[in-house]
Amino acid sequence: LSRRCCNLALHLQVPIKNIERELICPSCKELFTHPLILPCQHSICHKCVRELLMITHEDSFDAGSECSLPGSPRSRVPSPSMERLDRLVRSGSISSPGWRRGSVTPRVTTIPCPGCQHDIDLGERGISMLFRNFTLESIVERYRQAARAAVAIMCNVCKPPQQEATKSCMDCRASYCNECFKLNHPWGTPKAQHEYVGPTTNFRPKVLMCPEHEMEKVNMYCEVCRRPVCHLCKLGGSHANHKVTSMSNAYKILKEKLAKSIHYLISKEDQVRTQITGLEQLISRTEENGLLAERRATEHFERLFEALQERKSDMLRSIEQSRNRRMGQLKAQVEEYQGMLENSGLVGYAQEVLKETDQSCFVQTAKQLHVRIQKATESLRTFHPSADPCFDEFVLETSREETLLKEICFGGVPDPPLIDLSNSKVYNEAAICWRLPEDHQPTDQQILEYRANLSPSQEDGEDSLSWRATERVHGSSTVVCDLDPDNLYAFRVRSCRNSMFSPYSPEVTFHTPPAPVFGFLFSDKCGFSTERLLLNKRRDTVENVAGMAFLLAADRVQTGSYISLDYIIGDMGISQGRHYWAFKVEPHSYMVKVGVASDSKLLEWLHNPRDTSSPRFVYDHDSGHDSGSEDACYELCQPFTLLTVGMGKLFIPKASSSSSISSATAPTSSDPGNRVLPMPQRLGVCLDYDACRVYFYDADTMRCLYERQVDCSGTMYPAFGLMGGGKIQLEEFVTAKRLPF
Repeated sequence: LSRRCCNLALHLQVPIKNIERELICPSCKELFTHPLILPCQHSICHKCVRELLMITHEDSFDAGSECSLPGSPRSRVPSPSMERLDRLVRSGSISSPGWRRGSVTPRVTTIPCPGCQHDIDLGERGISMLFRNFTLESIVERYRQAARAAVAIMCNVCKPPQQEATKSCMDCRASYCNECFKLNHPWGTPKAQHEYVGPTTNFRPKVLMCPEHEMEKVNMYCEVCRRPVCHLCKLGGSHANHKVTSMSNAYKILKEKLAKSIHYLISKEDQVRTQITGLEQLISRTEENGLLAERRATEHFERLFEALQERKSDMLRSIEQSRNRRMGQLKAQVEEYQGMLENSGLVGYAQEVLKETDQSCFVQTAKQLHVRIQKATESLRTFHPSADPCFDEFVLETSREETLLKEICFGGVPDPPLIDLSNSKVYNEAAICWRLPEDHQPTDQQILEYRANLSPSQEDGEDSLSWRATERVHGSSTVVCDLDPDNLYAFRVRSCRNSMFSPYSPEVTFHTPPAPVFGFLFSDKCGFSTERLLLNKRRDTVENVAGMAFLLAADRVQTGSYISLDYIIGDMGISQGRHYWAFKVEPHSYMVKVGVASDSKLLEWLHNPRDTSSPRFVYDHDSGHDSGSEDACYELCQPFTLLTVGMGKLFIPKASSSSSISSATAPTSSDPGNRVLPMPQRLGVCLDYDACRVYFYDADTMRCLYERQVDCSGTMYPAFGLMGGGKIQLEEFVTAKRLPF
């Protein structure tokens, strides 16, 4: 056995080096130290839990352990024994964060899990309620040993010089060489039965104890909380109403699941390697294409810079030329006016001419000089600068260009949007919603296209002609009108940016209702019970609640089984044609009946003396009368044609001469279990007044579940019956009908 343990340890050292990422604490990013299992099943170091609880001072627990500051080195102070810490916490010598007993720290019991980012409530006992992950602790220890293979574990008993240990005893919590192990575990003594493994420094307790009941061993597994529990937890603790199983059964099931999962992954190793190769190629292509895109973007911006620089030079040159021309004109004007000053320029010259005594010479020169003097005099009287110093015509207006520059985006083909099936629906009209890619650049518009279902012969030649496009949409939804009833329509959408269109989104199909949609609300007049039925203000939702009248009538219930239904009908009737309406029955509803009612029979039935406050049907199933003739007579006398749903199920009535069941859901026998179907999220009813037939549909798939003949004498109304707590909500129109309130 010793040889097998050693061989196993040596065997594990080879692959153990490859799993380091699984042994790193998500909080401190180092190897786990005394890992604890959080309620979300993620593991975290004991010290990290305390740090997450935001303890701002060191108590006696931290004084004997490590520094609780997040930036402190983990190996600065040796960690004390976890068993000793557990004993101190349970005895009350020190306080655990989040525990009421004598805690001097703030009572913080909720921490964010670093693994899943969810808030985890540790409860009143805080850390003391968490299990240690001994399995992970052992694997981390084996990893540490593999990492420091050159450092041997020495015998704890040998006198100097110590020998290298060959095995460790989990009961004695010590490591021994071969000789010391034989001396301390002689044959024929209880110590010979001790559990021993290969050399290790990680000693864990042999028995896992319940953190809530310290003296009890865990021997069961709670399937709700997914954690080991003891029998006291199941008897009267927090797991009293939870489903538990034996530890051996949980061990077997979980081990089988884990083994199967590991075997599956190992069998797909070639596929995984192929995918890794593909991902590595994608990484390389991504890096190359990213660098290429950066280079191209840089080139575009450099061309923009060059164009701006060239334009800047031209405009600055124009300003400079205008400035020089104006300055030249103004300087010339200054020189001209300086000539008007005494003893300088024109005036000085004229004064010298006046000194001429020869008449002929004076006249020859004075004529031209007099003209110049007159011009200067006129200029003086009508003075104005020869150039405008204002440069308003050179002010730049660049707001439009700045906006364009800020809106510069990549002009590649945009990614296609995806039609959102959860928010899209087809009822009286089609409301189609879509989602744009998360990392998408702004798009100019979206275009939705649709077409009716084509036959195979049409799909080849008329595919491009059969699609119809809506108006261009600037949002993420639109409404499509005028769709034909009882038809299958395909929808697709694409985006447009800078006149470039994205590929089409994947096509989605919706089935239109089998007939025009009938608009109505619940009526609060005909037979409506205000004691047991609650109607909202818009009258599109009704809910059944227990009333005082039902409780007061309990003394009349002696034997048998009684069913009490409260009925409500629509506020509008049908007297011709085909009509369809849809609604939702809440899953928690106990029993709800849906269908149609005849006004002629309804009035007669309401005035029946057996009626009390609301139309009710009382039926004793133990009467012994269960013949087909009785059922037929009962159907003829009732004003309602209804289908029963409730408790998450839909119940197909027994087959009769006037009814038929969809082939997709037809029962194979008369067994009632074969007539029970899962309740659809939405139900639809279609009444063909002229053909005297009513159809019941799964409103999401437009699959007919059941149909039957109905007596359409007089006006027919949508009818509903509720019992034992139920809720019905009418399908809202795409353009909803509202009451003013």
